[in-house]
Amino acid sequence: MKKIAIIGLGAMGKNHYRVLKKLPDIQVTALCDIEKKDNYPEKFYTDLDEMLKQETLDAAVIVVPTFLHKEVALKCLERGLDIFIEKPVASTIEDARKIEKKAKELNKKVCIGYIERFNPVVEALKRELQDREIYSIGITRVGPFPPRIADVGILTDLAVHDIDLIRYITGREIEKKCIFKSQKIHNHHEDNAILSFQLDHEVVASITTNWLTPFRKRRIEVATKKGYFEADLMGQDLIEYSEYKENNSYVIRNCFVQKEEPLVREHRAFIKYLKTGERGGLSTIQDSIVTLEIANYRG
Repeated sequence: MKKIAIIGLGAMGKNHYRVLKKLPDIQVTALCDIEKKDNYPEKFYTDLDEMLKQETLDAAVIVVPTFLHKEVALKCLERGLDIFIEKPVASTIEDARKIEKKAKELNKKVCIGYIERFNPVVEALKRELQDREIYSIGITRVGPFPPRIADVGILTDLAVHDIDLIRYITGREIEKKCIFKSQKIHNHHEDNAILSFQLDHEVVASITTNWLTPFRKRRIEVATKKGYFEADLMGQDLIEYSEYKENNSYVIRNCFVQKEEPLVREHRAFIKYLKTGERGGLSTIQDSIVTLEIANYRG
C-alpha cells in the first residue's frame, strides 16, 4: 500500500483527491494547502515542511501553481518521495532541469501530468494510426478565459498539452516551428495563439488555442495516406473518413473507444509506475522540457 500526499487542493487538486480516494493499492495519507477551505478525514497541513517532517510517505502529487513547482518538487525529492507533478514540470526550463537533476541524483520516480495522453480517444487514435503514413495533424483547444489562471499564459497552460500530444501521437520530433500569439483579455500573458510545426519525415502540424471562445472545443484532426480522422477529446468520439469517390461520397466509420475518465487512467498508470517502475504512457521530465522549449520559442 503506497502512502500518498496531495499538495495543492484547488480545483484540479480536488479532482486528484476524488480519483485517488477511489483507487486500490494506495492510501491518501495527508493533504497540504496554504488554506483549509473544506473538511477532509485526512490530516491536513498548511505548512509543507511540517507535513514532510511529520508524515511517513511514499509519494506526493503536486498540484500547486506552476511557479511553485520547483520549490515543492525539490523539497519532496529531498525527503525521498517519488512525485507526480501537474503539467508543466515548472515555469521555466532552468527550474525544470533542476528538478530533473535532483531526481536523477536521488534515483526517484517522477512523472508529469499530461492528462490528455490518457484520454481514451487518444489511445484509440494512436491504435488506428499504427502502420499508417501520417500527412498532417491539427489540434484545436479553445474556450472561455478561466479566471483561476493568473501565473501563466495560454502557451504554458494549454498549448503544452497539444505540443506533447503531437509528439506522443505521431512518435516524431518537431524540427521547425513558428508561433503567432496575442494578448486580448488576459492582464499579463498571451491568450490567443496559433502554432505551426514541421516534424521529421515532412509531417506538418498545427495548434489553434485561445481563451476568447465562448464555448469549449477540444479536437484532433489527422490526415493519413488512407484516411482522415477526427477525434473529439471531450466527447471521446473518433471518426474515420475514407475511400473518397468521384461522386464526392466517402465512407464514415465510427471507431471504437472505451470511454473512461482520463484522470482515473492516468493515476492507475502512476500507481503502477510506483509499484513496478513501468512508466507506460506517463510523461517524463524531458518530455515536459521539450514542450516548454517549444512553447517559449521566440523566433
